[in-house]
Amino acid sequence: MPLESILILAISALCIGISKAGFSGISLIAVYLLAQTFGAKESLGIALPMLILADLMVYPAFRKHGSWKQVWPVLFPALIAIAAGSILLLYLPNKIMTPVIGIIILAMAIILILRSFFNTHIENMAKSTAFRYASATSGGIATVLANAAGPIFQLYFLTIRLPKMELIGVCARFFLIANLIKLPLNAQLNLITTDTIVTNLYLTPVLALGIFTGKKFLHRIPQKTFELLILIFATLAGIKLTFF
Repeated sequence: MPLESILILAISALCIGISKAGFSGISLIAVYLLAQTFGAKESLGIALPMLILADLMVYPAFRKHGSWKQVWPVLFPALIAIAAGSILLLYLPNKIMTPVIGIIILAMAIILILRSFFNTHIENMAKSTAFRYASATSGGIATVLANAAGPIFQLYFLTIRLPKMELIGVCARFFLIANLIKLPLNAQLNLITTDTIVTNLYLTPVLALGIFTGKKFLHRIPQKTFELLILIFATLAGIKLTFF
């Protein structure tokens, strides 16, 4: 494998590790680099084992934060969306779906911004079943088509005012299940091979470094700063997916 490809894989693994520790928008750097280097669909099979390895490391690290009880309300609609996204993955080109995912992320970011000006209305909307289902469905489709659900779910949990450590704990639980469910589909499409698995195993130390770095930074920043960073990262990710 060329040195340039190895470097891109290492940077991607580092970004995924940091994103799993709470800064989900950074994962879009990995999505972009892997897609540009290996191809849009092929990159899904390279990224998914990385994500699962990171999930397996992050869940124990944050298991005392959040609970499975907070996962179940979004898991069911997300699983239905993952099934629908699997069908779309077979037939729709990424050039159509990627901007749609970007628009969804930008819409979530706008809702979070509006919370500051129309607090009561946004709070009522955020607590509604329709908003929860819309967020979970969007995230389910985004995770299948582009591994880009992190910003959507983080923005949703911020909108319902989940504290930062609980947010990371709940996301760790949710994505551990969601990414394991996606594994058979990616294998069936021959996106995951022996080579991609071996490559991911070599990248495990880099993933661990990213998680460690992200977790250290997470403990040092207050809730308001955390929310602002998530909003900035998500907005940049949404702009990138929508327009570039």
